[in-house]
Amino acid sequence: MPFIVVALVAVLTADVLLLTQSGERTEPVAARQQPVAKQPKQSLMAGGRPQQPAQAAQPVAPLKKLHKPNLFVLTRKPFTNELLRKVAKLRGVRAMELADAASIRLDDKRVQTLGVDPSTFRAYTPKVTASSDPLWQNVAAGDVAVSFVLGNDGGLSLHRQVAGPGGPLRIGAYATTGFGAVDAVVSKEVGRKLGLPHDNALIVSAPDVNSATLRTKILKELPKGTQVAMVNPVLPQPQTIRQNWPAGSFMSGDQITVALKAAASKLGRPYVWGAEGPETFDCSGLVQWAFAQAGVRMPRVTHQQWVTGPQVPLSQAQPGDLIFWRLDPTNPGYISHVAIYWGDGKMIQAPRTGDVVKISPVHTRGFAGVVRVSPVAASRVR
Repeated sequence: MPFIVVALVAVLTADVLLLTQSGERTEPVAARQQPVAKQPKQSLMAGGRPQQPAQAAQPVAPLKKLHKPNLFVLTRKPFTNELLRKVAKLRGVRAMELADAASIRLDDKRVQTLGVDPSTFRAYTPKVTASSDPLWQNVAAGDVAVSFVLGNDGGLSLHRQVAGPGGPLRIGAYATTGFGAVDAVVSKEVGRKLGLPHDNALIVSAPDVNSATLRTKILKELPKGTQVAMVNPVLPQPQTIRQNWPAGSFMSGDQITVALKAAASKLGRPYVWGAEGPETFDCSGLVQWAFAQAGVRMPRVTHQQWVTGPQVPLSQAQPGDLIFWRLDPTNPGYISHVAIYWGDGKMIQAPRTGDVVKISPVHTRGFAGVVRVSPVAASRVR
């Protein structure tokens, strides 16, 4: 087997069910202030301000220095000032941002949602998203911003009114947060109406320390039941190695045949955002279900499936390999779509809302790469 370069680091944002639990409300601790930085060019993803704002909103503060999020912390009860101070004192923590987090029904879809302060939270999102003043003003005025994947593939078009727990919500922007498991953002005020818990989530920026080490320290400081996911993890260099994959590292011919036949058995089934089968699928849900029929345990979402084996050139793609794309203009580095290589320049995929599972020619617009799945590597991705 030739030497192949493979990334060791995955974006370990787990698709956890965000918990709701009552508790005494605590006053949030403001994110640390940083010197004003030159504002990046504005994004066009907001589609303008709401014609009829859902509520009177305070102006959103200008963007200051961007903070790259490294850890996403979720607690069963609201953060207290004491707990926040414990995290803030840990070596390497530069900035923190409180949020409200829960899984809600939005347009009859189960969507992981954050309630945020638009003025401060924007600094923790990808540059294109952070720099759009209209986008964050829309959120402050009562709109919901959804991820590009949920909006584009899930059929939630800009300016559409969708059903939410507290009544209709307007899709005011596409605003990928950079957290793989979060697909919607609202203001804290709107979050209260939706029933989101108070201050149960914390975004931590610590770009100069080992994220895995810091994660362990945070778990020791916070109550039992706390969950900490690594986002944009900082780990010791080098993050890539040249590795000779031994025999048996990859799927057998029989496993590949079973996975392809399983996927093909679902041709014509409708795409449904977030669906995992057996009758409806999204893109990564189809991959997970088909490979499971072959006894291969795959992680659930695209950016996790991206690190289930080594990358190979498209010219060397074999049936059963996975093909990935980066199609999200609000977060250009994010892996947002996956398909299974069928052979002869074709792929089997679940494209988007309004479409069905089908075999189609491979295209290279937004092409990210091809991955040859290693069942052992896939089982370790979280």
